[in-house]
Formats: sequence, C-alpha cells, structure tokens
Amino acid sequence: MSWLSRLWPALAIPLGVGLGLGLFTFGYAEGFSYLGNAPATCANCHIMSEQYDGWVKGPHEAVATCNDCHTPHDLVGKYTTKALNGYHHSKAFTLQDFHEPIQIKSRNAEILQASCLHCHGDFVRELVAGSTTAADAPRCVHCHAGVGHGPAD
Repeated sequence: MSWLSRLWPALAIPLGVGLGLGLFTFGYAEGFSYLGNAPATCANCHIMSEQYDGWVKGPHEAVATCNDCHTPHDLVGKYTTKALNGYHHSKAFTLQDFHEPIQIKSRNAEILQASCLHCHGDFVRELVAGSTTAADAPRCVHCHAGVGHGPAD
C-alpha cells in the first residue's frame, strides 16, 4: 500500500467536511442571488435594510440598481468586485467584526465615484476637469450623500 492511499482518507474527510459546509453556507446565504442584479438581494443581510429602504424612497430607484453604482460597468470588474465583496461580507458577518453603521471601503468608494461620473460626467466635467488626479477630484457623495439611499439624516 502506497503512502498516498493511506493518506487519502485523512485528506478526504476534512476536504469533504469543508466542501459540505461551504455548499451549505452558500445555499443558506442564498449565494446564487448575489450573481444577479436584483436590489432586494442587497437587503438579504439585516445591516443593509436601512440602505435598501432609503434607495426605494430615493431618486435613483427608478433608474439605477445597487450594481449600477457599486460595481464597475465591465463584466470582469463587476464579478471580481462581487466576489471580493462577497468574501469580505461573509467573513465580517460570520465573525461579527464589521463597523456599524456600515461604512464604504476606499476601493468601493472609488468604484462609486467612477459610477457617478459614468452617468453624470457630462454635468460635472468642468468641476472635475481642474483635478490633476482622480484622488484630487471632488467626491460626488461629499455633497450628495443621500442621493443613492434617500435623504441623509
């Protein structure tokens, strides 16, 4: 009997348990719903209920979904962002180590800014044109904090 045939059961059990737990968690968390574009998916977690309710009452509800603002507009960027955010969100919710109220991370803030400019760039071109870098450009949400999620409190 080779060392591999003796080692196989010792490897198969933890791999099977890990795969089983991962599939169960994916199913329990409605993982496939995150591959779509439905805004209600973002409210699967209670922590996003306030943002979802604000979006429903806000000015973008009729014209933009969560993904339109919070993911890049190219296919690879969109699903890379969804995967990264999914990993970070599931880790944070499992370990309960997230900030309340929820706060946007710098990478996602850059995506949000690019999305604002994607749709509204013609209106603010002159305002942003004087900036030497994207980091120097005025942030749309500085003045329009509640635009995506309803009135800012």
